[in-house]
Amino acid sequence: MKQTQGVFFTGYVTIKVTGHHPELFFDLCARNGITVWNIRKVDNATCTGNVKLAHIRNIRALRRKTIYKLSFVNKKGLPFLTKMVMFRRPLVIGLILSMLFVFFLSNVVWDVKIKGVPLDIEKKITTQLQSYGIKPGAFKFNIGSPGDIQQKLLDDIPELLWVGVSEKGTTYHLEGVEKTTVEEKEKKGPRNLVATKEGEIVKMFVSKGQPIVKVHDVVHKGDLLVSGELGKSKEEEEDESKEQTAKELVAAEGEIIAKTWYETEVIIPLEANYEVLTGENKKKYYLGFGDFLLPVWGFFDHEFDQVYKESSQKNFHFLKWELPISFVKHNIQEKEFVNVERTNDEAKAEAIKQSTKDLQEKLGHEAEITFEKVLHETIDNGKVKLTLYFTVLEDIAKPQPLSQGD
Repeated sequence: MKQTQGVFFTGYVTIKVTGHHPELFFDLCARNGITVWNIRKVDNATCTGNVKLAHIRNIRALRRKTIYKLSFVNKKGLPFLTKMVMFRRPLVIGLILSMLFVFFLSNVVWDVKIKGVPLDIEKKITTQLQSYGIKPGAFKFNIGSPGDIQQKLLDDIPELLWVGVSEKGTTYHLEGVEKTTVEEKEKKGPRNLVATKEGEIVKMFVSKGQPIVKVHDVVHKGDLLVSGELGKSKEEEEDESKEQTAKELVAAEGEIIAKTWYETEVIIPLEANYEVLTGENKKKYYLGFGDFLLPVWGFFDHEFDQVYKESSQKNFHFLKWELPISFVKHNIQEKEFVNVERTNDEAKAEAIKQSTKDLQEKLGHEAEITFEKVLHETIDNGKVKLTLYFTVLEDIAKPQPLSQGD
């Protein structure tokens, strides 16, 4: 059986032997080293069998020494198939070109459908998709994954609350949900304004309610700033035993700007290592067959010592089927490690900058940092440790419900 393995690639022929006891001819072939298989006796004077294409010349020479008649019944294998294809070259070329054309069309974006959003948002989505290269006629293997597209759209279009992206054949389907800003018509009940933290009152803007404090007063967390009880004076607030006058309960509103104080600690190393990209890169493209990658562009190796590699893979399609062939792109970027050595003054400046930024983010953009001071500074184990003092102007008022039964 091993002698007949792979005969499709080398080719084989079915021969018919006619004569007295034709099986003896096949026996003669075997004794002369010619492989014969699938021998069948048609009648007493006829036998058929398969022989390798390479042995035909030997069989003809052997037949001349006998009285048997030899004829060829069938020809099979790759050599004969190739010959037939070459004979019908125009038909085969047309078939191959048709398949390549269908393959090409199967990997091109034909349509982008968007639903679930108003027309103005749809136009914005279309514009963004075109900037990403997603439009009719674009090759699909140059487009990112649906998850990447979804994240980009959410980042670039603030009006979108959610968007779903799916790829179906040659069409991209997008379904979005617009953000809706609902103006809460809250029915505010009677309330006071109290202090959220300790501070010195600098400015007061009271639109409703009875102010209890005044500018330059120092208040503590929880102190009453603006009362929702109209007609109640500060003296009445302090004298609980005094008979209360008729009063109206309102929802106190306003801003109480106070000077507040913060103390923070920050540590900055005098020496630090950073990993940065130099901007030099090299791109390589492959055809992927499972785990095997066949280079198609970018054959030469990079000369970078340290690299950061990004890879993307996109499978090819034929009609609605996903093929086990993919287009793989490797973006190899050079990176380097930068060693930064700071002086004491540079480390101190960096610490103040970082602390100021962190405090501003914590308090919000409406707060104003008006003063900063270094209270304590130490250098230990190559690190600068600072204790910083900040003065801030911010609104310290917060509402506190006022019980109408009080």
